[in-house]
Amino acid sequence: MYFSIIIPTFNEADNIAACLLPLQNIRNQCEIIVADGGSLDSTIKLAQPLVDKVIIADKGRARQMNAGAHSAMGDILIFLHADTTLPKNAIDLIKPAANRWGRFDIKLTGKPIMLKVVAFFMNWRSRLTGIATGDQVIFVSRVLFDKVGGYPDIALMEDISLCTYLKQITPPYCIAAKVFSSGRRWEKFGVLKTILLMWSIRLRYFLGERPDVLARLYSTGQFWKN
Repeated sequence: MYFSIIIPTFNEADNIAACLLPLQNIRNQCEIIVADGGSLDSTIKLAQPLVDKVIIADKGRARQMNAGAHSAMGDILIFLHADTTLPKNAIDLIKPAANRWGRFDIKLTGKPIMLKVVAFFMNWRSRLTGIATGDQVIFVSRVLFDKVGGYPDIALMEDISLCTYLKQITPPYCIAAKVFSSGRRWEKFGVLKTILLMWSIRLRYFLGERPDVLARLYSTGQFWKN
């Protein structure tokens, strides 16, 4: 059983070393792939000594993760965001779900105390709905990933869409151990505003709004398109 950790990046120089350094002690069990979307900073330079390969892909998280998966050798694919760190025993925790898919619980790092509340409800909602966000580190067997056609080529909500397809085959394997993910977005736009924005985006997605419109709202923190 072999694992591939795929990390989509774009201008992540401030975070990439903190993401990759904790992975060095498990490189005998996995390969580490950075799928970069054309960073203009030093992301690639910083990543190269700490990974097995860096590939350049068309910008867009779904496209980058699919490109990384295409080049991966692993039986299990682990999709890790550059501002997120895995628990030390992550590989051992995933092994029981080798033929399935799943995700971790999450802890958001940052100053606002409300981030603890946000993380609690993210984990609770994920267990209730069988849907995970990319911040929770989605992992999936190569067979299942290929069976659903990988991530859909959309500008946003690719993680929600992938989980929707996967849970029709098998429910997620939810790992209670926590990954640590940056609360930088919540701090940038404010916790309450970001909560409302994320629920608004989810609702609009399920009502049929175009993902490219949702991506623009997500990136700017706005509730309405101009």
